[in-house]
Amino acid sequence: MHPAPPASPPRPPGSRAALAAAALCVPSILLLLLVELEWNPLLSLDDDIARTTHRWAVDDPDATQASRVLSDWVWDPWTMRALCAVTVIWLAVRGAWWLALWLAATSALGSAVQQSLKAAVDRPRPAWPDPVDSAHYAAFPSGHAMTATVVCGLLLWLLRSHGAGPALWRTALALAAVSVLGVGLTRIWLGVHWPSDVLGGWLLGAMMVALAVATYAYGPGRRTTGGA
Repeated sequence: MHPAPPASPPRPPGSRAALAAAALCVPSILLLLLVELEWNPLLSLDDDIARTTHRWAVDDPDATQASRVLSDWVWDPWTMRALCAVTVIWLAVRGAWWLALWLAATSALGSAVQQSLKAAVDRPRPAWPDPVDSAHYAAFPSGHAMTATVVCGLLLWLLRSHGAGPALWRTALALAAVSVLGVGLTRIWLGVHWPSDVLGGWLLGAMMVALAVATYAYGPGRRTTGGA
């Protein structure tokens, strides 16, 4: 009989999250550079999509009003931050102090990165003679899209690592997917973001989540959540 092959060494904690973060870093940086360099094919595609969706928004006031409610209230960054804050308090009450601190710090860091990039890139928002909504500050990346991705991604990881049941997990996953995709699409529909702003928010938000999970795997509270 042949001897059994030696067992492969265990994968370091958080390695999958670190690999995901590295993979997301490439398209995130590439998109950032294309926006900063004002690459004409990207700008043309943004303009074509934005003009089409703005025309639809003007022609369909009911869908536009629904988009405003969803974007400005249901999926607003402050709504997402409030959801994160409630989770932080719940974790702290249960004695999971390190996890609560990690969640709060990651959410705050995501907001800081988002605002810093907006200031650095300073991309103008779409301008229309007949706007259906308004927004302020620079366009790239979309704060709505990035905040929703960070908060929903972190909360999904918490549910998964705490052994959420199949029904709860599927429900949470569906709600998160609808929220993240929905808020990005409403920002484009309302004409306050270019499509690449939203894509940038999704990519950067996902990268932040992966980096945070990879970092948490080496923190003092890692044994309480089942790893990454």
